[in-house]
Amino acid sequence: MKILVTGSSGTIGTRLCETLMKEGHEVAGFDWVPNKWQSSVQKITTIVDLRNEEELKALSIQLTARPFDAIVHLAANARVYDLVVEPTLARDNMITTFNVLEFARLNKIPRFIFASSRETYGNSGAASYTEDMVRVEHCESPYTASKIAGEALTEAYRRCYGIGSVIVRFSNVYGMYDESNRVVPLFVRRARKGEPLEVYGKDKCLDFTYIDDTVAGLLLVLKNFDHVQGDTFNLAFGQGISILHVAETLKELLGSSSTIAMGQSRTGEVTRYTADISKAKKALGYAPKVDFEEGIRKSVEWYNTVSTLIKGL
Repeated sequence: MKILVTGSSGTIGTRLCETLMKEGHEVAGFDWVPNKWQSSVQKITTIVDLRNEEELKALSIQLTARPFDAIVHLAANARVYDLVVEPTLARDNMITTFNVLEFARLNKIPRFIFASSRETYGNSGAASYTEDMVRVEHCESPYTASKIAGEALTEAYRRCYGIGSVIVRFSNVYGMYDESNRVVPLFVRRARKGEPLEVYGKDKCLDFTYIDDTVAGLLLVLKNFDHVQGDTFNLAFGQGISILHVAETLKELLGSSSTIAMGQSRTGEVTRYTADISKAKKALGYAPKVDFEEGIRKSVEWYNTVSTLIKGL
């Protein structure tokens, strides 16, 4: 297949692109920053601001020789609290998704995978969440709104314009190629310096998914696309891990002197989430292999090997 990955310089995008290329697919990436992790991914990445429809129209002219078979739309501003502080970042997500769907429509790209989030489930208090449990009234943040809007746009383009689509909802993806302020890389940086690890909400418990399991799920969606198009899947591990346990585990693995500071839950964030992944298991054969204890060890090993590349590590 010929596959376009938006957000190809990001955590999931980098790992997905390199995996697809190893499997023999023709891959192109769109991102607004270069890829610092893999030269092979950087070579296939076009620098483009997906908020700018004129830039995308110009690229359409260049890409007429052989159309893409599928788009995996990962590009987004993805830090929930950042979008609480600066909600225009959520507007960027909505504009980006609209523009990429228009790119798919105008270039007759038949398959579209939209990367959504566990944040769409909100704080309803369920023990675990199945795909039919998203409600607008549970929308906690501008980030959540941008993902619900993206899901709605994806469904609209499927129904109106015949673009086959699948929505996948990720949860706390961690591992290699991440130097953001997400909880794992943030705690790694702070623990290495002996700085306090701040846990926002003593009972906060989320479903952490190792990067390779996330990518394996996306590959299964691509492989089975024509059989599952029009559907939505949770791609997570299926087990809740407390943020306090994340902090304690990283302290131990890094031999850190950091203290753990407990704070109040922050506005806009989901506080408890465990995914029900039975639908993805049945329809896709999805079977995550890396539990948190193994995944966090792998992550620390990776951060130790690339410490010179990451500012502040």
